[in-house]
Amino acid sequence: MSIIRFKRFNIDAYKPGRSRIKNMKKVVKLSANESALGVSPKVKKIISNKNLSFFRYPDPKSRKLRMEISKKFKCNIEKIICGSGSDEVIQMLCQLILKPKDEVIVPQFSFLMYRIYAKIVGANVIFSKEKKFKVSVSEIIKKVTKKTKMVFLANPNNPTGTYLNRSELIKLRKKLRKNILLVVDDAYFEYMKNLDYSSGLDLFKNKENVFILRTFSKIYGLSSLRVGWGYGAKKIIDALNIIKPPFNVNEVAQKAAVESLKDSKFISRSVKHNIFYATKLKFFLQKYGITSNEVSANFLLLNFKECKFKAKYFNEKLKNKGIILRSTENGYKIKNMLRLSIGSASDNLRFMSAVKSIFNK
Repeated sequence: MSIIRFKRFNIDAYKPGRSRIKNMKKVVKLSANESALGVSPKVKKIISNKNLSFFRYPDPKSRKLRMEISKKFKCNIEKIICGSGSDEVIQMLCQLILKPKDEVIVPQFSFLMYRIYAKIVGANVIFSKEKKFKVSVSEIIKKVTKKTKMVFLANPNNPTGTYLNRSELIKLRKKLRKNILLVVDDAYFEYMKNLDYSSGLDLFKNKENVFILRTFSKIYGLSSLRVGWGYGAKKIIDALNIIKPPFNVNEVAQKAAVESLKDSKFISRSVKHNIFYATKLKFFLQKYGITSNEVSANFLLLNFKECKFKAKYFNEKLKNKGIILRSTENGYKIKNMLRLSIGSASDNLRFMSAVKSIFNK
């Protein structure tokens, strides 16, 4: 028997989107909402720079990156903190704000790391119901008690692809108690061209009780480098800087993120590509009885309710053809659905060709 005692967590570990299929070399990975077009040419150039000093520690405060962020998004550099992915910022926020038995409200189908980090620090996670896979303001408000400390919200939401419009988001902040921190995750905001949508940063830049999350893992294509950031009240940022690991964002990640912010042409090309292929795939799949959300982020939640095949069967058939989608049963507990990331032109065409062959057998 082990003499070392440690905490036991009643938590399902996060399972990332699969990236490999046994005995298959050429795999199309449409399971992790990664950038369809890879990275900006500016990023490629900086990464191939032979003068990178790997033996030096990186800037612990990510000053140049924070400066570029504040310039690009017209926000205060003193209210920005950078993290090893936005999930590290989520982790630090939970460590800073939550005590055991505090309550955190998350929508029932939402990014899994909110509940995982909240549970690790001993908080109770309260799930608010969604209506037709959309976050409901009234259901969140119903769950508020004296113990509520935080509300987490991804907008647009992962994995459902639905979103709260501008007025719904403002209404939510107004209805919550002032001492509840609303955390708005803007991970997919760049893709949003819907007229009734505003990002959390645009709406709540000057609110002391809203914290915004942003990432370089999606449209900027820096998933592997792990870099994200948070924006909030200076008091919160100052306190986070005390508990932040000293060199949490590596030098290559900082430099790549700075360059990616300068390339607006790459971003607009990525957005156009996403809207074109998400729309094309949505209508293509409808012919086979597979329905999905309105086009918003860089993925579609596929519903097999009206399809002659079950999601599980369809997923296995795709795997046999070397194509990986995300099962929503693991972690999210959404049955008979799959999440499809929008891929490159060739990935999308290969997916469409595979779908045709599955249904025409």
